[in-house]
Amino acid sequence: MTEETSEARLSYEMVSVRRAEPPPGAEGTNWYRYVIAFGGSNNIQGCRQGSLNVVTEAVEEIVAQLNERHRGKHGRVHLVPTPKKVPASNDRSKLS
Repeated sequence: MTEETSEARLSYEMVSVRRAEPPPGAEGTNWYRYVIAFGGSNNIQGCRQGSLNVVTEAVEEIVAQLNERHRGKHGRVHLVPTPKKVPASNDRSKLS
């Protein structure tokens, strides 16, 4: 499996945007339910109000931000701890 294939498998992607009833307690019309998948097994579901084009663009932006955030974790710089300072010894010979 190449790195590109592995990365594609572990990416968020928009699965669907479908017209839906308003969520409980919400008012208005033009509600859509969307599904975003990650790695094929985990789903994020949500509702959004607006036209199909507006909701689709908003979900695409969410997907892009999730992927950017997820991929950023893999590109971390290798951190090397700085050596600890050795405390000065109590040299009693200097006190006499």
